[in-house]
Amino acid sequence: MGRIEEWKKDWKAEYKNNRPIIIVSFILLIAAMTLNYLSGVYTNEAPVTSVHDIILDHIHPVDLSFIFIWGYFLVIFMLFFYPLMCKAKGIHIVLSQISLLILIRSFFISLTHLGLPADAILPSGPNLWSLIIFKNDLFFSGHTALPFLGFLIFRKEKIRNFFLIMTIILAATVLLMHVHYSIDVFAAIFIAYGSYKFGNIVFRKIDRNKK
Repeated sequence: MGRIEEWKKDWKAEYKNNRPIIIVSFILLIAAMTLNYLSGVYTNEAPVTSVHDIILDHIHPVDLSFIFIWGYFLVIFMLFFYPLMCKAKGIHIVLSQISLLILIRSFFISLTHLGLPADAILPSGPNLWSLIIFKNDLFFSGHTALPFLGFLIFRKEKIRNFFLIMTIILAATVLLMHVHYSIDVFAAIFIAYGSYKFGNIVFRKIDRNKK
């Protein structure tokens, strides 16, 4: 019980010291999710067309709906749970990085109007699913970018292995299900890296100014 009590004391102190900026980061996340929803609704209504893909044309679609849905939810859960439990003083950085990536993706999917590949296997998830996943929000792959962002954020900690493995699994999943074009998956790695580097400069500077 001594260690648990000590952990609770440290966690409360870290949260108290960073409470204002944590609240701001949550507001930023809500704004990013709202824009993501509006962009997703727009892409669903916009006229789209399917195109050929040199990789997908040689892969027979495979139904991996369970991994597609619950693997993604697991990544989202760990992105919030791990910093919340283990490093409260850095949770605002994690939330801000996630928000920035969502904002960038919302902008991109509004510009690129490609339809799903003709033979795509689109799973139906729980009600919450319809708020974050849309039919034609293809470029770039959030299933690939989000876990890779987690890998970059926690690159100095053991949990980075989980996020790297999930990046590979979810990238393969969306390709095998034909719910993303190969360019959506490959570009997601580079865009997530660029988003992380930009966010790292901006949010770390804000954090230093706060102190």
